[in-house]
Amino acid sequence: MHTKRNDLTKGGLRTKDNLRTLFAGAMLAALLAPSWIGEAAAQIPAPRQDRPIALVGATLHTVSGGAIPNGTLVFENGRITAIGADVAIPAGAERVDASGQHIYPGLIDSWSQMGLFEIGGFDVTVDVNELGPFNPNIRAEIAINPESRHIGTTRSNGVLVTLTSPSGGLVSGLSAAVMLDGWTYEQMTLRSGVGLIVNWPNLNNQNTYEEGIRELRGYFAEARAYRTRVQGATSAFPRDAKLEAMIPVLEGDIPVVVNANDLRQLQDAITWSEEEGVRLILLGGADAGYVADQLARKQIPVLLTSVISAPGRDWEGYDDAYSLPARLHEAGVRFGITGGSSAPYANRLPYEAGSAIAYGLPEMEAIRSVTLYPAQFFGLDDRLGSLEVGKDATFLVTSGNPLDYLTRIDQGWIEGRRIDMADQHWQFYERYSEKGRQMGVIPR
Repeated sequence: MHTKRNDLTKGGLRTKDNLRTLFAGAMLAALLAPSWIGEAAAQIPAPRQDRPIALVGATLHTVSGGAIPNGTLVFENGRITAIGADVAIPAGAERVDASGQHIYPGLIDSWSQMGLFEIGGFDVTVDVNELGPFNPNIRAEIAINPESRHIGTTRSNGVLVTLTSPSGGLVSGLSAAVMLDGWTYEQMTLRSGVGLIVNWPNLNNQNTYEEGIRELRGYFAEARAYRTRVQGATSAFPRDAKLEAMIPVLEGDIPVVVNANDLRQLQDAITWSEEEGVRLILLGGADAGYVADQLARKQIPVLLTSVISAPGRDWEGYDDAYSLPARLHEAGVRFGITGGSSAPYANRLPYEAGSAIAYGLPEMEAIRSVTLYPAQFFGLDDRLGSLEVGKDATFLVTSGNPLDYLTRIDQGWIEGRRIDMADQHWQFYERYSEKGRQMGVIPR
């Protein structure tokens, strides 16, 4: 059998330890640096896979099942074609030696503003909100900036897919599953319209809180009436893009992702979703532990937006947020963990999930909370979330558990494309290391 051979261990590897030696002002330097530095910092999207590739000798962590020591992963045309301990490698395949390494599905950040948010102090680089309280027709992927510098720093930490989402108003718009590689938003979009973002009214003012719920009910009632008209129409009539976008939600094809944290918000959102007959996913969920039995019984998923967080009330334990994933798991609640919506923080996703392990969450449950479970919640598990034949070849090659702070993320593949693992942090590390060597601060 003729195979081409490659070796992941050659050429030197980036390490998270090295990256953490960067100067605290690296991001400010990026803003003030000459234009040639900015151009170098943008990764070149990888070309399409043009031949079968086989990774040999790694421990394969399928996530949906067990681990396969000394396994082989074969993929072609962007899809996994074989996986196991005794797998035939196709003739002409590129053979990659991954001995001693680990392969995991790519991490999924299930709530993100990746590509919509660049620099908080510059409004022209932030495109997350639309005017008005009701915008269900907004599609997040349309506004994505494929040149965002946060893409590189996020995927070099193992996050290969984000659920990029709009914000603002009561009904913000539709999230999109976005792959972190591509020249255009069309190339990056894995699936459009995977969830409708709803911001539950704020509890700060009782009158405005109740008015916000009435307003939300009114929008859904109007959408339901519009759907009835569409279904019974015998002739053409003026279409409404906003109400048209609500029909898949009312049909149950798209879940409603309700941003709510306080206990009363969670309870009211659950009641509202049952009355409206929509599929509910709770986002935030700081008080989800207090209604865990109800969430488990009703099989309502929760996307936890902050594990590494101080308690919200002075009577709560210091570890309230850290231990929440373990408590939800014990109660039988399905949940995912997110990296925080702002794009600069998306690279923290593995640390959010990893911290939950230290406070009682089983290791494999933590992995699933950022891979398989989000994929299932948003109907993406036919493509993502685990290593299985037929799924996308979107995975990581690592030195260990990707949620471990000291693990190296050696290489990522997205739909079989071997992506550029450099990022702006790494470029500044190399730049200022050279400065140190030239000035005699760092030995040559």
